[in-house]
Amino acid sequence: MFENLLFLGGFFIGGIIVSLITNKLLLNFSESLGIRNKNDVVVRWSNQSKPSLGGVSFYVVFIFSTIAYSIFSEDYIFHESRFIGLLLAGSLAFGMGLADDAYNTKPLIKLSIQILCGIIFVYSGTVIEMTHNHTYDSILTICWVVILMNSLNMLDNMDGITGTTAFFILSASLVSVCMISGISHGVYTILLVSVIGSIIGFLYYNIHPSKLFMGDAGSQFISLFVAYITVHDLWNTGLSTNTPSWVGFAICLVAFTPAASDTLTVVINRLRKGKSPMVGGKDHTTHHLVYAGLNDRKVWYVFSGIGFISAILTILMIHLSLEKNLFPIAFLSIFFFIVFGFLYSLTLKFKQPTPKND
Repeated sequence: MFENLLFLGGFFIGGIIVSLITNKLLLNFSESLGIRNKNDVVVRWSNQSKPSLGGVSFYVVFIFSTIAYSIFSEDYIFHESRFIGLLLAGSLAFGMGLADDAYNTKPLIKLSIQILCGIIFVYSGTVIEMTHNHTYDSILTICWVVILMNSLNMLDNMDGITGTTAFFILSASLVSVCMISGISHGVYTILLVSVIGSIIGFLYYNIHPSKLFMGDAGSQFISLFVAYITVHDLWNTGLSTNTPSWVGFAICLVAFTPAASDTLTVVINRLRKGKSPMVGGKDHTTHHLVYAGLNDRKVWYVFSGIGFISAILTILMIHLSLEKNLFPIAFLSIFFFIVFGFLYSLTLKFKQPTPKND
């Protein structure tokens, strides 16, 4: 056990170091590369132009960890279809995000690639086991990938929010793995701790006042990675604990409370106004917290608090599932509806200020 902890700790610290170095290099050598907000300040929250390549560090750490694991472990991971699916879909998501940062690709192209990533998951064996009907579960898996890749991307509208949300979700997933399967140094656990480390390294530069943004390259890859991890460690908890399949759904509902609440709020409000949910705007729950009187740093505190509580409740629900104690699991799901109701009420009470004419 100590050897496994030492192995995991090495990759965790390595993830932080590689992320810090990568982001520092990006800041030093990207005076114009990946700059955001030159012409889109109406949509983007920040009115400052900053490098939008911070999320590149996630993919760099992922690749470095894969190479290091293949060197130091006797496990030959390139024979494993699930890993190949993750590597292929992750690279595709990263490449698509990088192209979007550079060329602002059309929404239909992005959606097509997101669907393709979901299809790759299904064909490589990563499937949500909800209905136990392969066709329905495959469709659900593809929808999960697409929803998550858009949800976390939409949440990336203010300093530190998406990175912090992903950190807490992945941390809860890591604890889930250790509770159900024990502490090990398998490839997925190694990748999980490494990517968590990369998020910490990124947040050093991204928490308000940020020096760089995540960009679509980062948000698309980290969303894809979160989708993969949560399919196995949260959605399919019922398979590991011999409990009903709805348990995994309830756990995911709580784990994704910050992102899910924001996405639902934005979609509902935009549809009510006859607007497309896919078009950016300053109508997210984070923005409405500012309209309510908080500054950017305090908004990050609020979402960090919600994310922390979500992670703790997620871990508690996993423990309860191991104990076959199902009623509290259903009861704890109420946390999502409480947070969603609170954030949605803000959007009804506090409106975006109308710009004054000079």
